[in-house]
Amino acid sequence: MTKSNTYSFKKIISYFWIAVTGKETEFTSGSIRKAIFMLSIPMILEMLMESIFALVDIAYVSKVSVNAVATIGLTESVITLIYALAIGLSMAATAVVARRIGEKDVQGARIAAVQAIGLGILISIILGIVGILFSKEILALMGGEPDLIEEGYGYTKLLIGGNITIMLLFLINAIFRGAGDASIAMWTLVLSNGLNIILDPIFIFGWGPIPEYGVMGAAIATNIGRGTAVLFQLGILFFGWSKIKLAAKDLVMNVKVMVNLIKVSLGGIAQFLIGTSSWVFLMRIMSEFGSEVLAGYTIAIRVMMFTLMPSWGMSNAAATLVGQNLGAQKPDRAEISVWKTGKYNAYFMGLVSLVYLFFAKEIVSWFNNTPSVVENGALCLQIIAAGYVFYAYGMVVSQAFNGAGDTKTPTKINFISFWLFQLPVAYVSALILDWGALGVFIAITSAEVLLAIMAILWFKKGNWKRVQV
Repeated sequence: MTKSNTYSFKKIISYFWIAVTGKETEFTSGSIRKAIFMLSIPMILEMLMESIFALVDIAYVSKVSVNAVATIGLTESVITLIYALAIGLSMAATAVVARRIGEKDVQGARIAAVQAIGLGILISIILGIVGILFSKEILALMGGEPDLIEEGYGYTKLLIGGNITIMLLFLINAIFRGAGDASIAMWTLVLSNGLNIILDPIFIFGWGPIPEYGVMGAAIATNIGRGTAVLFQLGILFFGWSKIKLAAKDLVMNVKVMVNLIKVSLGGIAQFLIGTSSWVFLMRIMSEFGSEVLAGYTIAIRVMMFTLMPSWGMSNAAATLVGQNLGAQKPDRAEISVWKTGKYNAYFMGLVSLVYLFFAKEIVSWFNNTPSVVENGALCLQIIAAGYVFYAYGMVVSQAFNGAGDTKTPTKINFISFWLFQLPVAYVSALILDWGALGVFIAITSAEVLLAIMAILWFKKGNWKRVQV
């Protein structure tokens, strides 16, 4: 290794260490490439931890039964509606907090953080009551067969009933990201998912005095892991080292800030409700083809999340850079940050797509070797991976809009791509033309390609630079 190569390697290691320890907090000046690296690394690692847990979780549950895997698929298609609310509110929190930090208004960022957390708690309590009371009905509505419902309703009840842990985990991490404290969000996910991975087999299969809970054990482990992480987040907010440090005097309602957050979050919530509700309908179509096809689809989606989550981490970095640089009155720097992040994301997703295209069957068979499950899971991986480079740019540009506080534009794009295009194409091709699951997979990829093209064209217009939050 030459001296220059040795120097470059040491420099990368140094930057990596600074990124994961959160020692770099200035992202509105200096090298844009360095800023992207400093924010992306902890965000990628954060999302990678979430992806690893998703894979480990489905691997354990796959050993219980095909119905158990299908239960997770049906439940999570409904849980994504909760994710939509959590992520929508999180987008508003990131946008407002990042803008205040860019303006050097730390007190304004603290006020926004408190209002966002209060809204999240209220929403999660309402949703939790619904989940506890109607878990069987939710699975039946999604097309679950009677034996599946009987085996899996406990999982659904606990996961939706304990959604406050999902809501606050998303929301407080979004506040940290907006403040530029991406490393704190990363360590929170390390704690949460590390606990989940340890507790999963204990509660699913039973260990010592703990009985065997089956698929419901996965929900118990998840709630404990996420709940512990939320307590860790709150500890940092009140006693830790984040830019945003709360005190008892901050815990008051500020109607003006709350209304502003609601206004910004409505577009984000609508945006993700459109995307996730279309996912629910796709899952409903998939349930027509039986538990084995549904299980293959569920495994494929979990595997894809392993790579989509890190990609999402890079997209979150773009959102923070846009918000902070607009707050610092540097719109051109914000735009350059988006294009550079999109390029790096495309490199990553392009390489991943090749792995999925060539080794799909082997990957799915790691989780379940039932021939029908492997065949459908592999087909799903290959078709969706064909559009990965488009996804890369689509995610980054969409998050850039959200980071600017312009949540309306991605909402319009999602509406056209998912409701007006994806759902009709999936229904017609899968059920009317009788293409089966293949029709659903083609509809997913085509819609994501359309979304990326529309997002790029809209972004180039530059209206997002003039949004006030």
